[in-house]
Amino acid sequence: MKQRKKYSLQKRRLSLGGKDISGWILVIPTILLFLFIVWRPIYIGMKYSFYSLKGFTPVEFVGLENFKDVLTDTNFMQTLKNTLLYVFWSLIVGLPLPFICAVIVNELWVGRTIFKTLSYLPCVIPAMAVYLIWKMIYLEGDGGLLNMLLYYLGQEPVKWLANKNIVILLIIITMSWSGFGSTMIMYLASLQGINRELYEAARIDGAGFWGRIRYVLFPHMRGIVLLMAIRQIISVFQITEQPMTMTGGGPNGASMSLGLQMYNYAFKFGQTDRSLAVGVIMFVILIGLTVVYFKLEKKYSD
Repeated sequence: MKQRKKYSLQKRRLSLGGKDISGWILVIPTILLFLFIVWRPIYIGMKYSFYSLKGFTPVEFVGLENFKDVLTDTNFMQTLKNTLLYVFWSLIVGLPLPFICAVIVNELWVGRTIFKTLSYLPCVIPAMAVYLIWKMIYLEGDGGLLNMLLYYLGQEPVKWLANKNIVILLIIITMSWSGFGSTMIMYLASLQGINRELYEAARIDGAGFWGRIRYVLFPHMRGIVLLMAIRQIISVFQITEQPMTMTGGGPNGASMSLGLQMYNYAFKFGQTDRSLAVGVIMFVILIGLTVVYFKLEKKYSD
């Protein structure tokens, strides 16, 4: 009897060990890729941010000196403010419009497929081409599309991207136009997951269009809207190529972002150590936002 139990236990251990081995064989390549492509550069970047660098070679350990230089830079607070303004305007412009259009399309019975196709077309255009196209639309003088329209309406041309009060909003409009289709499709997919019987029950109870939105749609969509908002905040907080392509951070630093400042430190001014310090600051902020994202995702997935 004891021998049978011992044999059964050994067999179970071998079986579990076999499953573990096959699982590890599948997982190890992914772990190695993350280790060398993601985690190793992050570790090296954080480590080198505490050093004085010559190019990309550490010369001397300086502790928090790089962070002090970055944080006391006269342009840092303005750049941080600009980055937060990018996030703010993206939530005002880029978050509600795709949701509203998704609700409208979900109510359509005719032309839904055509509208979805037309809305998604900007997403297939290469990002850099989008920024250059919109830069031409905002172009100063008579060459820009917007100024041509103003000219035909008898109005004076406007220096769109040279206006520090609206330049961030104009860049966000460009980003929102580019990503509108994919965001709307995600909202629409979630909307179509709502049981149609709930809408029918709401209609029978006398609920109109706004009543169905309030009592059926909002409770179901609240989670996905919050998750999309957090994802958008994380994405826009890293904005770099848009202001770099359209304005170069101007006018007078009015569209400079933390991501573009980090790029300039490294490749324009040759101050790699400061660039890494800015990167670590952004990393810490984004880690906090990511923790919030996963907590919300877990809450609404459950």
